[in-house]
Amino acid sequence: MTEAASERAHCNSVQNRRITVAYIRGLTSRPRPRLPVFVESHVALRHSRSSSTEEKALKSRSDLQQLPTSRHPEGRSCCASHLYCTAPPSLKMPHQYPALSPEQKKELADIAQQIIAPGKGILAADESVGSMAKRFNQIGVENTEENRRLYRQLLFSADERINSCIGGVIFFHETLYQSNDDGVSFVQMIKDKGILVGIKVDKGVVPLAGTNGETTTQGLDGLSERCAQYKKDGADFAKWRCVLKISETTPSELSILENANVLARYASICQQNGIVPIVEPEILPDGEHDLKRCQYITEKVLAAVYKALSDHHVYLEGTLLKPNMVTAGHACPSKYTAEEIAMATVTALRRTVPPAVAGVTFLSGGQSEEEASLNLSAMNNCPLGRPWALTFSYGRALQASALNAWRGQKENESAATEEFIKRAEVNSLAALGKYEASGDGSGAASQSLYVANHAY
Repeated sequence: MTEAASERAHCNSVQNRRITVAYIRGLTSRPRPRLPVFVESHVALRHSRSSSTEEKALKSRSDLQQLPTSRHPEGRSCCASHLYCTAPPSLKMPHQYPALSPEQKKELADIAQQIIAPGKGILAADESVGSMAKRFNQIGVENTEENRRLYRQLLFSADERINSCIGGVIFFHETLYQSNDDGVSFVQMIKDKGILVGIKVDKGVVPLAGTNGETTTQGLDGLSERCAQYKKDGADFAKWRCVLKISETTPSELSILENANVLARYASICQQNGIVPIVEPEILPDGEHDLKRCQYITEKVLAAVYKALSDHHVYLEGTLLKPNMVTAGHACPSKYTAEEIAMATVTALRRTVPPAVAGVTFLSGGQSEEEASLNLSAMNNCPLGRPWALTFSYGRALQASALNAWRGQKENESAATEEFIKRAEVNSLAALGKYEASGDGSGAASQSLYVANHAY
């Protein structure tokens, strides 16, 4: 190195030292470096004890190292020369303001536990007007409000045998305000059986722009006011459905995060109004994917959902999860046993769902009535630990046989009601791990209920 270059390097070094100490002393108008709080306190202490000029401060490179040592907030010795010390506890996360009172939490937890009491599950009778049109079209029944009322009446008229099988019934808005032939409201009919009333509160799926046909769910606007009114009208829990699908390019990260946050916001709003939210991130069975692929996607989706629920301070003990079972795509050439499906499903849940969650109430996802019951029973016999209740929240898998028996004829109402009771009892056994195959593979219970791109 030449003498001139050496001199320039020396000058630059001196200048850098001057700037560094000048920053710390606060003697320049340039911004001070952002130091940990306890380091700045040391610097301030040193500066307050010194009346020396800037030249005196710069006379030695050891000046910073001679700053007085004080105690780190956690008890460790620290000095100002340690510019990269770990930030102290004084830099805390924002305070968590209580989202719910102890009384609110108890009410929510009690509702959730009542719904998923041993051997009990949920009847999902929340089909929209459009969905009922598809069901009625299959049996040649006109889709009128009166026919929808008559059909729901035959389900809700079931005798006391369902009291030990059904813990909750999810209503559609229209159904919540209907009555039976004697003028007794459907809400009162259900409550008189000791069963809780739920309500579907989402407004359906809408396209998620910039994705490969993915969706999000609308209905957050005005949700708090609607929940408050539904609570007054007898509802104690609610359901909100988000839909994801598996393909080579889906679900996208955007779809997973968007739907997770929508579910979390919905859940928070429900709890503020005394309503237990059922969180439903449904992964459709459409496609050729195998069991392993479905398990992987299910784990990713559920992990995102529970991260979002935590971010939104949702009280997990006052929630229920309504997921898909881990199954292969409907077009997958490989077929899997109930035990394989149970192992994949419980494994996915164990990796993602906190033990604090009150219960898991599976959707049937287009399985036949018999398949849905056998798979649920297999899960409750799975050798893996299960900290939550595993039960059912079935629509088609509780109603298909009843709907087929009714066919819109008044003389068939009693037979249809009996079919519903039969499926309720079967699934009650499945929720206890006590159901075994009926051996009849030719009846309505064994018919596939799969509908491509299913929507409620």
